[in-house]
Amino acid sequence: MAEARLSVGWDVGGAHLKACLVRDGSVAGIAQWPCPVWQGLQHLEAALGAARARWPEAFGPGARHAATMTAEMTDLFPTREDGVRRLSAQLAEALGPTLRLYAGETGFVAPHQAPVHWEAIASANWHATASAVGARLADAVLVDIGSTTTDLIPLRRGRVVARGRSDAERLACSELVYHGVVRTPLMALAPQVAFGGATVNVMNEHFATTADVYRLTGELDPAHDQQPSADGGAKDDAGTRQRVARMVGRDAREADPSAWLALARHWRGRQLDELSGQLARVLAASGVPEEAPLVAAGCGDFLVPALADRQGRASRRFADLVLGEATAADAPWRGWAQVCAPAVAVALLAEAG
Repeated sequence: MAEARLSVGWDVGGAHLKACLVRDGSVAGIAQWPCPVWQGLQHLEAALGAARARWPEAFGPGARHAATMTAEMTDLFPTREDGVRRLSAQLAEALGPTLRLYAGETGFVAPHQAPVHWEAIASANWHATASAVGARLADAVLVDIGSTTTDLIPLRRGRVVARGRSDAERLACSELVYHGVVRTPLMALAPQVAFGGATVNVMNEHFATTADVYRLTGELDPAHDQQPSADGGAKDDAGTRQRVARMVGRDAREADPSAWLALARHWRGRQLDELSGQLARVLAASGVPEEAPLVAAGCGDFLVPALADRQGRASRRFADLVLGEATAADAPWRGWAQVCAPAVAVALLAEAG
């Protein structure tokens, strides 16, 4: 009996390492590990070690690897170019000679070519996800809401028609928004909020993050809540309410749990307002047809139906689009396809290539 053909798609972020295992052309597993690269490359080494322990067969001599990255943007590196170079070298050492790096419209390149193609490799994971969507859906807008950022990527006739390529360009045209559902400090969402029948100022302190909001609303899957809380404290209801209360200068005991839930929902609305405004700007510039859906991805995909309603559009899930109908075999990790969309995308693109 012939050995299975194995490959792995990797997405090396500044906070997480994501991976997609493909066996004989079909997705066979998806996983994510905390990986705070800004604290040192030893965290990437540890996360890769965890992946090897989970999928030892994928590290054998016959396995192929494809990777994309955003971690070069972390402040561990003096420049993004240096980040791409060092991350590429570490991945090549860990994964072996079959590794190829995703370089956007350039396609896949070998690690030794990273110094030449670093600008195309840097933070190209959004392009991989959008390209995988474009291979299956002609007109759409990818809305990938992750732990830290949101990508808003228009597609027309199966092509990525984003105006920006680098992070700087994408920030300038609203295609990259630094809003996520886990790590974003609440002070970034609004300078004032409604609480107790009044409008109150928000403390500009890192007391709480959006994970606290979506933990209270019940929308953040605990499996995707992998980053430490702002105070390093418990993620139970009591600890979460206390962090949210601090944002308006209070202790959680000063109001009923229902009041803190109402405040969380208010912050949810403020984040939706911001994302909706950014999305409207992308739609206005893109020429994407009105009937084109939003394609939801990321651990914050639960916000996309509300964004679609505000724009009068339908929404679809990335996992359903690229993996087809759910089966009993893929049930354990299908939700991770949403969270790890760039890793899934780069794996499938490499297979197709």
